[in-house]
Amino acid sequence: MHPNSWVTLAGRTLPLGLALCGQAIAEPVKETGVVTITASGPSSLPSRVPATMESLSARQIDAQINASDSEDALKYLPSLQVRKRYIGDYNHAILSSRASGTGNSARSAVYVDGMLLSNFLGNGVGGLSFPPRWGMVTPEEIERVDVMYGPFSAAYPGNSVGAVVDYTTRMPERFEGAVKVGAQQQAFDLYNTQARYGGWQSSAALGNRSGDWSWRLNLQRSDSQSQPLTFGTVLRSSAAARSSDTVVTGAVASPNKFGQDTLILGTGTQYHTLQDHIKLKLAYDLSPVLRASYTWARWDNRAEGRPSTYLRNSAGQPVSSGSVNIGGQAYNLSGATFPLSNERLQHTLQGVSVKSRTQGVFDWELTASVYDYGQDDKRSNAASNPWPGAAAGGMGTLAQGAGSGWRNFAWRGTWRPEGPRSAHVVDFGLQQDQYTLRYTSTSLAGNWLSDSAGTLASEVGGRTQLHSAYLQDTWRLAARWRAVLGLRAEHWQAQDGLTRFSALSSQRYAQRSEHHTSPKAALAWQASADGWVKYAIGRAVRVPTVNELYGATATTLSQYINDPLLRPEKSWTQELSYESTRDQHQWRLTAFAENTRDSLYAQTVFDTNASRNISRVQNVGRIATRGLEAVYSGTDLGLRGLDVSTSLTFTDSVIRENTGFVSTPGDTLGKRQPNIPRWRATLLAGYRWSAAWYSSVAVRHSSTQFNTLNNSDVNGWVYMGVSPFTTVDLRTRWQIDPRWSAAFGIDNLTGQTYWNFHPYPQRSYSAELRTRF
Repeated sequence: MHPNSWVTLAGRTLPLGLALCGQAIAEPVKETGVVTITASGPSSLPSRVPATMESLSARQIDAQINASDSEDALKYLPSLQVRKRYIGDYNHAILSSRASGTGNSARSAVYVDGMLLSNFLGNGVGGLSFPPRWGMVTPEEIERVDVMYGPFSAAYPGNSVGAVVDYTTRMPERFEGAVKVGAQQQAFDLYNTQARYGGWQSSAALGNRSGDWSWRLNLQRSDSQSQPLTFGTVLRSSAAARSSDTVVTGAVASPNKFGQDTLILGTGTQYHTLQDHIKLKLAYDLSPVLRASYTWARWDNRAEGRPSTYLRNSAGQPVSSGSVNIGGQAYNLSGATFPLSNERLQHTLQGVSVKSRTQGVFDWELTASVYDYGQDDKRSNAASNPWPGAAAGGMGTLAQGAGSGWRNFAWRGTWRPEGPRSAHVVDFGLQQDQYTLRYTSTSLAGNWLSDSAGTLASEVGGRTQLHSAYLQDTWRLAARWRAVLGLRAEHWQAQDGLTRFSALSSQRYAQRSEHHTSPKAALAWQASADGWVKYAIGRAVRVPTVNELYGATATTLSQYINDPLLRPEKSWTQELSYESTRDQHQWRLTAFAENTRDSLYAQTVFDTNASRNISRVQNVGRIATRGLEAVYSGTDLGLRGLDVSTSLTFTDSVIRENTGFVSTPGDTLGKRQPNIPRWRATLLAGYRWSAAWYSSVAVRHSSTQFNTLNNSDVNGWVYMGVSPFTTVDLRTRWQIDPRWSAAFGIDNLTGQTYWNFHPYPQRSYSAELRTRF
């Protein structure tokens, strides 16, 4: 039976995919090439979406994907990649899309039930890190995930230029509960590290609906050991060693990403991460067509990063500090060579929503949410306090981000002048988004492990806010024609900018404000009973974030250089698609193009003298992107029970203009945009052996790419490089009985070593057991 077939469940007629999940969340419906959203719960989605859209249900995620974190649901969707390095990766898991790389987190927007998870305090990773807060959603609570490609809906700010991800989470229709336990392990073999790293997860959920009230409580704990993520490196020295230098062995000779002769001295950061998630959702039906809801969520994270040296003296003892002799050349090891870190984060997310769902002449929604950094501490040893002595204390730094966060408010309306079958459906709304950054670093003279804040090393902060209004009309021109016209108007302000490195060295920045308008348009034609042709065009203005404007930071490992005069990034994006749905086959061919001026980029280079990464944010003149995306999915494909989905994306993204490149020597003109491969491909095949057994195999491929603007990183197969990869994942799920299920999975079956600055996991095994009641 096709997943879009309809069945009757509990007296209601539902799509089969939802009936199998036992839920009544409405699926998006496509009519004349325009997707219609009719979800009853809070959502960021407008009622009409003129963009390419891909979706996954809870049933598909559970059956086909080894999902330890919420971002895993996106693994096999077309043209998407999440830079997830290990289970619970909280500071580098950035989403990449068609023309936005894994360093551009501010070019995609992630929501859960209408609340913003994307961290638009900054962009990418540099002195600080700004991936979406995936930890606020667990895989078990996801009802469905929808992805919209491109900035074609007026309901979103310029951060939607890459993609919009919207998670819808479960609410119960009756009393229900679930418990899940899982474990993971990987064997890791790289340089002189041969070890096993693993972890476990447990989660529980309980919920009920009684009359007009419904509630759901979700808990999760994750305990994870990552593989080594950074490495102590030095360029081959030309200085002869002194007689007093300690003679050591164990260094690994390896060219770096630029092809320079480099020595790997040991691992720099291997995380042990313990995370707790708790979420409470309440909903009350004020009337049959009006629902109020409230969400409170808390995410706690404790992470300990520890190094390991490869160097041994003549007695076989480990060496991690001081002056050493490697092959007759002199080197000096400091606390920056083998850094230690302890982090503690306690973040909360709260949101309220009131939404009508008459599907008549007028519907409306009010939503408000607050994301708060209650505690955000990172402790590190000082460069003058090397390991292993630093493991017991000594000098260091404490960086604190408490008080940072964001607030979002939106009022949305949908007007159908002639009711549900109106020729015009008008979406409109007002929005306010406010972002506050407060980040202070202090020097600790006593014990970096436990001391309270000490002498000021740096303080940065500031606020940005965006006031927006939008209007979008979906117009049925004729039986087979639809047009979508939209306009978004925005007023942006940046204020209270501060950079301070001591009581005598502080700088405050003048307030800035700008106005922008972003038109959108789409035209769809139903060429046949099962085929649609659609063209869409939209402008997006991605304003600078607080951190890009004011966030100059310096730590043992990295330094970030801000620019308060950055220009907003302005993009025009187009796509032309043909889509067809016939029987059990769906396919789409999309040509896309993006022209971006003043692209915002934080380019990171490694300073060998300072032994740390230096990031500088800047505007890149113009980047032009052209591409083609082909997508296919089929059910019972040649064999009853065989489901296949696959995608292939070609992207040519090139820097056409640039006068502001100052981070690395070399010409950037004609070079490829960083972190955008020419080719990406996915293949996901699943087979239903019986009612109880389901297996899937998935293949992901990404071709050669670069992470520097001048493409000088020619060696992608080393630390700090970006390599091509082809990985294979397996999963088998067993429905033991109506209540119990188990699953076993292998990610990266071939054990490939591949990189995106840091090494990705090698062959990893997972197992889980779940019960529902």
